[in-house]
Order: sequence, then C-alpha cells, then structure tokens
Amino acid sequence: MRGADPRIVLGLHRSRHERQLLTGALDLGVTALDTSTNYLGFRSHQVLAQTAGDLLPKFTVSTKVGYFPAPGGAEHSLDPLRLHAAVEQAAEDLGREPDLVFLHNPEHSLREAGPHGQEVLTEACAALDAATGKGLCAAWGIASWDPSFLVGLIGPTVPRPATLMVRAGLLAGVRTLDAADALIRAWDLDPSEVWGMSPFGGSTSDAVWARIDPRVFLGGNRQLSRVQAAFMAAYHLPRVGTVAVGTDEPAHLGELVGALGGEVEKETIQEYRSLLRDRSHDQLF
Repeated sequence: MRGADPRIVLGLHRSRHERQLLTGALDLGVTALDTSTNYLGFRSHQVLAQTAGDLLPKFTVSTKVGYFPAPGGAEHSLDPLRLHAAVEQAAEDLGREPDLVFLHNPEHSLREAGPHGQEVLTEACAALDAATGKGLCAAWGIASWDPSFLVGLIGPTVPRPATLMVRAGLLAGVRTLDAADALIRAWDLDPSEVWGMSPFGGSTSDAVWARIDPRVFLGGNRQLSRVQAAFMAAYHLPRVGTVAVGTDEPAHLGELVGALGGEVEKETIQEYRSLLRDRSHDQLF
C-alpha cells in the first residue's frame, strides 16, 4: 500500500459507488472522497453508508449542499435554513460528520439575485459557517463550476471559505482560470486550500486527448503518458494543491497516482495561459 497522498481526491460524480472502487482507492493511498447531496439521484450519502460504512472512517469525506430534490429533477437554493438543514441531513445519512461541506455552484442562484447577490452569498456562507461552528462538519468551502459570477461579490461581509474548488486543467478556459485566480487573491488562499476538479474536461476518452500531447508541459522528461501529463498540468491551471478526479476504475486512479512524481515546466504553463488570453482577446474583435 502506498502512503496516503492528500493531493488526489476520489470524486463520486457519475460514480456507481461500488465498494471495490473504495477499497482500490485505499490500496493506492487515496484516502479522500468527494460527493454531494445530489449525486446518484440524491442517494449518494445513503448508498455510501450502506455499502461502505465500515470504510468511511478511513477516508476524509467532503460533500456539497445547494441542490434539492424537486418535481422533475432538482432545484438550486441558497436559502440559509435549507442549507443548514442539508448539512444536518448529510451527517445523518453518512453516519458521520463530513470533514468538509462545499456550497455547491452558488452561481446557479446568484445569476437571479441581481443587486442582492452579495447579500445572498453572505447569508449562504454564514449558514455553512454556523453549521461548522455547531460541529455538523469540520470545515466548509465553495465549489464553483463558473467562478466568474463570484468575483464581483467578494467583500468584507462574505465569510472566508476554508477551501475553494474550481475547474482545473488544460480545458478549463481562460475565463475560469482568471476568475479562480481573482478569488484566490481576494480570500488570500494558499494553494493547499484550493482544489481543482474535472481535470480532463469530462473524460480521458474525449477526442481532444487524441489530438494533443500534454507531455509538452513536461519539458525534456516525457516518461509519463498523455493522461498523466494532462493530470499533472491541472495542478497548475490554476495553482491548486489537490485535484478531485472521478472514475469507476481503480486502474485509472492508479495511473493518476503514478503521475504524482512528474514535474511540469512552469514556463510552459505561463506560455499556455498567455496564448489562451491572447486568443480570448482576439475573439473580442
């Protein structure tokens, strides 16, 4: 068994939540799980407790609140009372308090909040801060698919999250990268307090990964596979200390664990970001 590596979190989005995956993760030294109240048709917490309740104490567990069951699917809400109740329910369903609870995609509701956006965000964050203070979770954070909606709302009234999770990697896009950097500066977050997600922009089987070779970011050391190189680049786009990755295959997870010793050329990363920004500027004219 490898030593525990905190830089990889096993994400359960679209996962089948099979016990074999969790035992395989532990064998690889991956001891962090990330899920959400709405994963697996709003059954993720219950299924985890039923199929792997004895394994959960071996993991640090993060989850997310913000989506709620509704006729025909799900609805998003930043109502403080609903968020607080969701954290309570998460702890009950998991059979333990989560180590970290994220406010899930707050931009979903903030789009409709108009001039009251900062007030709505402040109250939502305060609800998670209060839940943490009551011991319902060890810490709270914000997970945002489109962080650009948050940049103009951060001020002294908005509580500081312990962790920020944003899209990361070669396909994240300059708008997302710049917004993530702005939030990191506004909250004075260390890279260890920032997580990346969706490092492959969906799947390693997407056609784009057959057309490009991410090993150019490794400089002269190209011993890693294309998938491994893309994964390592995600730690620098933006600068994060942890990457959450979803898979149902322990072998794929093992490939990513095997990439952690790889070194990425920071100069090439900066050149790539400059190219993204130049391309974005050209598209405006």
